Amino acid sequence: MKNIRGIVFDLYGTLYDVHSVAAACDTYHPGRGREISTVWRQKQLEYTWLRSLMGDYVDFEQATRDALVFTSRQLQLPLDDAARLALCQEYLRIAPYPEVPQALARLQAMQLPLAILSNGSVNSIRSVVAASGLEHCFQHLISADSVQIFKPHDSVYLLAEQQLSCDRSELLFVSSNAWDASGARHFGYPVCWINRAGNAFDELGQSPDHVVQGLDQLADWMEAQQHTV
Repeated sequence: MKNIRGIVFDLYGTLYDVHSVAAACDTYHPGRGREISTVWRQKQLEYTWLRSLMGDYVDFEQATRDALVFTSRQLQLPLDDAARLALCQEYLRIAPYPEVPQALARLQAMQLPLAILSNGSVNSIRSVVAASGLEHCFQHLISADSVQIFKPHDSVYLLAEQQLSCDRSELLFVSSNAWDASGARHFGYPVCWINRAGNAFDELGQSPDHVVQGLDQLADWMEAQQHTV
Protein backbone atom coordinates (compact mmCIF):
# COMPACT_ATOMS: atom_id res chain seq x y z
CA MET A 1 0.00 0.00 0.00
CA LYS A 2 2.78 2.40 -0.80
CA ASN A 3 0.54 4.55 -2.97
CA ILE A 4 -1.53 5.76 0.01
CA ARG A 5 -1.96 9.55 -0.20
CA GLY A 6 -4.36 10.09 2.71
CA ILE A 7 -6.10 8.39 5.61
CA VAL A 8 -9.85 8.56 6.24
CA PHE A 9 -11.15 7.63 9.69
CA ASP A 10 -14.55 6.71 10.99
CA LEU A 11 -15.33 8.66 14.16
CA TYR A 12 -17.67 6.75 16.49
CA GLY A 13 -16.15 3.61 17.95
CA THR A 14 -12.98 4.04 15.91
CA LEU A 15 -11.24 7.16 17.22
CA TYR A 16 -13.71 7.83 20.04
CA ASP A 17 -15.23 5.48 22.59
CA VAL A 18 -19.02 5.67 22.36
CA HIS A 19 -19.29 3.87 25.69
CA SER A 20 -17.53 6.69 27.51
CA VAL A 21 -21.12 7.94 28.02
CA ALA A 22 -21.78 4.96 30.30
CA ALA A 23 -20.54 6.85 33.37
CA ALA A 24 -23.01 9.66 32.72
CA CYS A 25 -25.80 7.11 32.17
CA ASP A 26 -24.87 5.54 35.50
CA THR A 27 -25.58 8.79 37.33
CA TYR A 28 -29.26 8.44 36.42
CA HIS A 29 -29.57 4.68 36.93
CA PRO A 30 -26.66 3.43 39.06
CA GLY A 31 -25.25 0.11 37.95
CA ARG A 32 -27.08 0.22 34.61
CA GLY A 33 -24.90 2.71 32.74
CA ARG A 34 -23.10 0.25 30.49
CA GLU A 35 -26.33 -1.54 29.67
CA ILE A 36 -27.98 1.75 28.72
CA SER A 37 -24.99 2.73 26.61
CA THR A 38 -24.91 -0.63 24.80
CA VAL A 39 -28.59 -0.65 23.86
CA TRP A 40 -28.46 3.04 22.97
CA ARG A 41 -25.54 2.57 20.57
CA GLN A 42 -27.06 -0.49 18.89
CA LYS A 43 -30.39 1.22 18.36
CA GLN A 44 -28.66 4.37 17.12
CA LEU A 45 -26.92 2.30 14.43
CA GLU A 46 -30.12 0.50 13.53
CA TYR A 47 -31.95 3.78 13.11
CA THR A 48 -29.32 5.10 10.69
CA TRP A 49 -29.61 1.96 8.58
CA LEU A 50 -33.42 1.87 8.71
CA ARG A 51 -33.74 5.58 7.95
CA SER A 52 -31.50 5.09 4.93
CA LEU A 53 -33.55 2.16 3.65
CA MET A 54 -36.79 4.04 4.24
CA GLY A 55 -35.52 7.16 2.48
CA ASP A 56 -36.55 9.13 5.57
CA TYR A 57 -33.35 10.91 6.61
CA VAL A 58 -32.90 12.70 9.91
CA ASP A 59 -29.53 13.92 11.13
CA PHE A 60 -27.40 11.83 13.45
CA GLU A 61 -28.29 13.92 16.49
CA GLN A 62 -31.99 13.19 15.97
CA ALA A 63 -31.28 9.48 15.46
CA THR A 64 -29.26 9.53 18.69
CA ARG A 65 -32.10 11.20 20.62
CA ASP A 66 -34.66 8.77 19.21
CA ALA A 67 -32.46 5.82 20.13
CA LEU A 68 -32.14 7.06 23.71
CA VAL A 69 -35.93 7.41 24.03
CA PHE A 70 -36.29 3.82 22.81
CA THR A 71 -33.61 2.61 25.21
CA SER A 72 -35.30 4.23 28.18
CA ARG A 73 -38.60 2.59 27.31
CA GLN A 74 -37.12 -0.78 26.38
CA LEU A 75 -35.17 -1.08 29.63
CA GLN A 76 -37.96 0.53 31.65
CA LEU A 77 -35.52 3.06 33.05
CA PRO A 78 -37.25 6.45 32.97
CA LEU A 79 -35.34 9.51 31.80
CA ASP A 80 -37.04 12.90 31.84
CA ASP A 81 -36.43 15.56 29.19
CA ALA A 82 -33.58 17.13 31.14
CA ALA A 83 -31.83 13.77 31.57
CA ARG A 84 -32.19 12.92 27.88
CA LEU A 85 -30.80 16.32 26.89
CA ALA A 86 -27.88 15.94 29.28
CA LEU A 87 -27.00 12.48 27.99
CA CYS A 88 -27.23 13.58 24.36
CA GLN A 89 -24.87 16.43 25.23
CA GLU A 90 -22.47 13.81 26.60
CA TYR A 91 -22.48 12.20 23.17
CA LEU A 92 -21.03 15.45 21.82
CA ARG A 93 -17.95 15.04 24.01
CA ILE A 94 -17.21 11.34 24.04
CA ALA A 95 -13.60 10.51 24.85
CA PRO A 96 -10.95 9.35 22.40
CA TYR A 97 -9.42 5.94 22.98
CA PRO A 98 -6.24 6.30 25.07
CA GLU A 99 -3.79 5.59 22.25
CA VAL A 100 -5.46 7.91 19.72
CA PRO A 101 -3.81 11.32 20.38
CA GLN A 102 -0.26 10.03 20.18
CA ALA A 103 -1.02 7.75 17.23
CA LEU A 104 -2.58 10.64 15.29
CA ALA A 105 0.52 12.74 15.96
CA ARG A 106 2.68 9.97 14.52
CA LEU A 107 0.48 9.68 11.45
CA GLN A 108 0.52 13.46 11.00
CA ALA A 109 4.32 13.34 10.96
CA MET A 110 4.11 11.23 7.79
CA GLN A 111 2.78 14.29 5.94
CA LEU A 112 -0.41 12.51 4.91
CA PRO A 113 -3.72 14.40 5.07
CA LEU A 114 -6.01 12.96 7.72
CA ALA A 115 -9.80 13.13 7.44
CA ILE A 116 -12.87 12.01 9.34
CA LEU A 117 -15.83 10.61 7.41
CA SER A 118 -18.77 10.11 9.75
CA ASN A 119 -22.49 9.57 9.91
CA GLY A 120 -22.42 12.29 12.55
CA SER A 121 -23.81 15.69 11.71
CA VAL A 122 -21.40 18.54 11.03
CA ASN A 123 -22.11 19.85 14.53
CA SER A 124 -21.61 16.42 16.12
CA ILE A 125 -18.27 15.81 14.46
CA ARG A 126 -16.92 19.26 15.27
CA SER A 127 -18.14 19.08 18.85
CA VAL A 128 -16.58 15.70 19.56
CA VAL A 129 -13.24 16.59 17.96
CA ALA A 130 -13.10 20.02 19.63
CA ALA A 131 -13.93 18.60 23.08
CA SER A 132 -10.86 16.37 22.85
CA GLY A 133 -8.59 19.12 21.53
CA LEU A 134 -7.71 17.14 18.41
CA GLU A 135 -9.01 19.56 15.74
CA HIS A 136 -5.48 20.27 14.56
CA CYS A 137 -5.03 16.65 13.47
CA PHE A 138 -7.54 16.71 10.63
CA GLN A 139 -7.61 18.49 7.30
CA HIS A 140 -11.18 17.41 6.57
CA LEU A 141 -14.25 16.71 8.73
CA ILE A 142 -16.80 15.15 6.39
CA SER A 143 -20.43 14.46 7.30
CA ALA A 144 -23.05 12.23 5.72
CA ASP A 145 -25.40 15.19 6.13
CA SER A 146 -24.39 16.55 2.75
CA VAL A 147 -25.89 13.56 0.93
CA GLN A 148 -28.79 12.97 3.35
CA ILE A 149 -28.11 9.26 3.79
CA PHE A 150 -25.90 7.23 6.10
CA LYS A 151 -23.00 4.84 5.68
CA PRO A 152 -22.65 2.21 4.36
CA HIS A 153 -24.23 3.83 1.30
CA ASP A 154 -21.70 4.41 -1.48
CA SER A 155 -22.60 8.08 -1.78
CA VAL A 156 -21.17 8.74 1.69
CA TYR A 157 -17.85 7.05 0.92
CA LEU A 158 -17.66 9.05 -2.31
CA LEU A 159 -17.51 12.26 -0.25
CA ALA A 160 -14.01 11.53 1.03
CA GLU A 161 -12.71 10.74 -2.43
CA GLN A 162 -14.09 14.06 -3.64
CA GLN A 163 -12.90 16.12 -0.67
CA LEU A 164 -9.36 14.78 -0.70
CA SER A 165 -9.12 14.86 -4.52
CA CYS A 166 -7.59 11.39 -4.58
CA ASP A 167 -8.67 8.18 -6.23
CA ARG A 168 -10.29 5.81 -3.72
CA SER A 169 -7.43 3.34 -4.23
CA GLU A 170 -5.07 5.97 -2.75
CA LEU A 171 -7.03 6.55 0.47
CA LEU A 172 -6.74 4.20 3.42
CA PHE A 173 -10.07 3.90 5.23
CA VAL A 174 -9.89 3.07 8.92
CA SER A 175 -12.82 1.84 11.00
CA SER A 176 -13.49 -0.29 14.07
CA ASN A 177 -16.98 -1.07 12.81
CA ALA A 178 -16.91 -4.18 10.62
CA TRP A 179 -20.06 -3.13 8.76
CA ASP A 180 -18.40 0.22 7.95
CA ALA A 181 -15.12 -1.40 6.95
CA SER A 182 -17.12 -3.71 4.66
CA GLY A 183 -18.95 -0.79 3.10
CA ALA A 184 -15.73 1.10 2.47
CA ARG A 185 -14.02 -1.98 1.00
CA HIS A 186 -17.03 -2.58 -1.26
CA PHE A 187 -16.73 1.03 -2.44
CA GLY A 188 -13.09 0.44 -3.34
CA TYR A 189 -11.02 1.83 -0.48
CA PRO A 190 -8.14 -0.17 0.94
CA VAL A 191 -9.27 -0.77 4.51
CA CYS A 192 -7.69 -1.16 7.92
CA TRP A 193 -10.01 -2.67 10.52
CA ILE A 194 -9.29 -1.81 14.15
CA ASN A 195 -10.43 -4.87 16.06
CA ARG A 196 -9.99 -3.88 19.70
CA ALA A 197 -12.43 -6.47 21.04
CA GLY A 198 -11.22 -9.53 19.12
CA ASN A 199 -14.49 -9.85 17.18
CA ALA A 200 -15.18 -11.85 14.03
CA PHE A 201 -15.47 -9.78 10.86
CA ASP A 202 -18.93 -9.45 9.32
CA GLU A 203 -19.89 -11.85 6.54
CA LEU A 204 -20.71 -9.27 3.87
CA GLY A 205 -18.51 -10.48 1.07
CA GLN A 206 -15.60 -8.20 1.97
CA SER A 207 -12.34 -8.52 3.88
CA PRO A 208 -10.11 -5.82 5.38
CA ASP A 209 -6.66 -5.35 3.87
CA HIS A 210 -5.07 -4.98 7.28
CA VAL A 211 -6.20 -5.67 10.86
CA VAL A 212 -4.82 -4.02 14.00
CA GLN A 213 -5.85 -3.94 17.66
CA GLY A 214 -5.44 -0.20 18.12
CA LEU A 215 -4.52 3.00 16.33
CA ASP A 216 -0.97 2.77 17.66
CA GLN A 217 -0.53 -0.46 15.69
CA LEU A 218 -1.77 1.31 12.57
CA ALA A 219 0.90 3.96 13.10
CA ASP A 220 3.52 1.20 13.55
CA TRP A 221 2.43 -0.44 10.31
CA MET A 222 2.35 2.81 8.34
CA GLU A 223 5.82 3.74 9.56
CA ALA A 224 7.11 0.32 8.53
CA GLN A 225 5.50 0.75 5.10
CA GLN A 226 7.26 4.08 4.63
CA HIS A 227 10.66 2.59 5.48
CA THR A 228 10.29 -0.49 3.29
CA VAL A 229 12.21 -0.15 0.05
